[in-house]
Amino acid sequence: MNVVIYHNPDCGTSRNVLGIIEAAGNEPTVIHYLETGWTRPQLLGLFAAAGLTPRDALRISKSPAQELGLLDPAVSDADLIDAMFAHPILVNRPIVCTAKGARLCRPSETVLDLLDKLPPGPLRKEDGELIIDENGHRVG
Repeated sequence: MNVVIYHNPDCGTSRNVLGIIEAAGNEPTVIHYLETGWTRPQLLGLFAAAGLTPRDALRISKSPAQELGLLDPAVSDADLIDAMFAHPILVNRPIVCTAKGARLCRPSETVLDLLDKLPPGPLRKEDGELIIDENGHRVG
């Protein structure tokens, strides 16, 4: 299965999602977007594919969103995209794309909907919550 993950290795959720993808037997294309940055068409395409607005994808915690004045509801989508282009950290992560679609995978178990097969269990998310039991069945 072709899997692309827009990944931040400093993020526990992003690391966990990458681990789930790999545990399911996939070798994803990993895009370190903090290093490569974004293009406007890339962001617009990802958001459209994932059904996200720029505001939906805006990372608020551990980002400069508040300092940049981006939390004001009057800030336009175009201005949010410009800010995300200038400050890649403003895009929430991880975003995963497969033939089954694209999603912002928060919480991390959201990625399971995008995979052809579940990884073997038991498997837990970053907070320790069980998401795949010892028999390989999805929990919850």
